[in-house]
Amino acid sequence: MVKKSFISIIPQEEKNKGSVEFQIWSFTKKIRRLTSHLELHKKDYLSQRGLRKILGKRQRLLAYLSNKNRVRYKELIGQLNIREPKTR
Repeated sequence: MVKKSFISIIPQEEKNKGSVEFQIWSFTKKIRRLTSHLELHKKDYLSQRGLRKILGKRQRLLAYLSNKNRVRYKELIGQLNIREPKTR
């Protein structure tokens, strides 16, 4: 189970649901669930909109974490197996 292995990496004082890492992990879980749903239901436009909103939120949180603590950011994207956003 991904949840147990990931949460064990977060330091003890940050195991609350408000931590940036937990929020990004939660959004990633939702994104993966919606993506698999949309593979079956291609014309579910409301779910597509929800997916885009969640992607934007996760992207903003990742940018925040990248600016605040680059080491934690690198560890997190490695753990969750997600790509770094493109830089302009």
